[in-house]
Amino acid sequence: MSGFEARTSAAGSDALRDKYLDGLLAAGLYEDSCRSRYEAVNYRHLSPYKPSAYLVQKLREYEDRHRRCAPHTNAYKKMLPLLTGGVAAGTVEECKYLLWTPFSGLGNKIISLTSSFLYALLTERVLLIDRGRDFSKLFCEPFPGTSWLIPEDFPMKNLYFNRGDPLSYGSLVREKGIVNPLPSFVYAHVVTDFAQEDARFFFEEDQRALRGVPWLLVRSEVHYAAGLFLNADFEPELSRLFPETETVFHHLSRYLLHPSNKAWGMITRYYHTYLAKGKERLGIQIRIFNHENSPFENVSTQVVNCLMKEKLLPEIDLNDPQVVPGRWKIMDVVVTTLHSGYLDKIRSIYWEHPAAGGVLVSVHQPSHEEYQLMDDESHDMKAWAEMNLLSFSDALVTSAWSTFGYVGQGLGGLKPWILLRPRSPALQEPSCVRDISMEPCFHLPPAYLCEQKMDGKRGKVAPYVTYCVDVEGGLKVLARNSEVQ
Repeated sequence: MSGFEARTSAAGSDALRDKYLDGLLAAGLYEDSCRSRYEAVNYRHLSPYKPSAYLVQKLREYEDRHRRCAPHTNAYKKMLPLLTGGVAAGTVEECKYLLWTPFSGLGNKIISLTSSFLYALLTERVLLIDRGRDFSKLFCEPFPGTSWLIPEDFPMKNLYFNRGDPLSYGSLVREKGIVNPLPSFVYAHVVTDFAQEDARFFFEEDQRALRGVPWLLVRSEVHYAAGLFLNADFEPELSRLFPETETVFHHLSRYLLHPSNKAWGMITRYYHTYLAKGKERLGIQIRIFNHENSPFENVSTQVVNCLMKEKLLPEIDLNDPQVVPGRWKIMDVVVTTLHSGYLDKIRSIYWEHPAAGGVLVSVHQPSHEEYQLMDDESHDMKAWAEMNLLSFSDALVTSAWSTFGYVGQGLGGLKPWILLRPRSPALQEPSCVRDISMEPCFHLPPAYLCEQKMDGKRGKVAPYVTYCVDVEGGLKVLARNSEVQ
């Protein structure tokens, strides 16, 4: 079908599948403890994007550092007194830590966590995460022979800080300017309500000051990787790690985020029941943010217009040819949305008339929860399963602003068509546009960062950081050879 890219031919034969993803994943783990880690490659198309040898090397170095500095090791115990302003037990600070706490919806948590792991790689920190209510139940442990969870006996019980806290980096800058040395524990507020002082987190001089902080807590709900690319100190290392610059989330999400056995069971059962027979798979993700501007009839028409205009679905055959058993091909369509109705709208296209070309279009929707529930295990388990099902697609249509869609496209290595967000109750035109890269968008970056780094006052450090198609003012990383808007 002309709307689909021949992604598998670029990646090679299915017979050559490598469960270690060209060295991205370490060998030697007990596979039954996390079946998805090495089985997911059999469900997604082979990625044409290969991790750099340098990224593979740095991941192995990170794993060694994490084992050496993990909770309850001697190195960790030496550093604990510094949480409360004490003195490290050893004469040398062996380890530095990045504490991450989940915040907002599941898609936001995932893109924030992946950006935080990238930051930990760049600054040689050990990433430890707050397990939250259900977060640890969705994912396997990613690092061999150790845990990334903050232990239950961690001395600091409350990790919920805000930008006005005296230990937030923005507050410290506001009070004293850039502080060197900084306290041994600092909170970085990387949330969309940035104050100008919080935005200093992305600047070179500030990162040099933060380098010496043993315990850094990050709270965020955005994919802030694009901001790291605008730091001149980080950019050379980022270019070595990711010569194909738009692959940051693609590689790191496949390295870091493996569905737990419970989640993987849901994913594979659904796949084999409904999707395994199809020759082609189309993923459609629909998210409504403003119901007043998004009446059902308009949005459903927008979706169908996009699918037909971009030839993502076959045209109907008005001649009503007879279907000859055994001579048709099946195309599976997976619809993920909180709402019911869109499934029937797409199915009805092929109810009165068949699809052209001997195609049978089979449309499925795993769930329709109607409302997003924060920190609800059952709701998040279904959402995580559906993100993975989207990543199995040949082509993908997603909704503007949706972090849910970002996760599906990143895991699958897909550059989606974006359903633009209606600004009024009128029918949205154009219905959709092709995204400029598969990287998630950095929503609502601080104005101060954009003024200083994007509008020519200091010259843009990374020519492949640009403004997003789907979020006004958002930033994203695109391929190095792409034309910046």
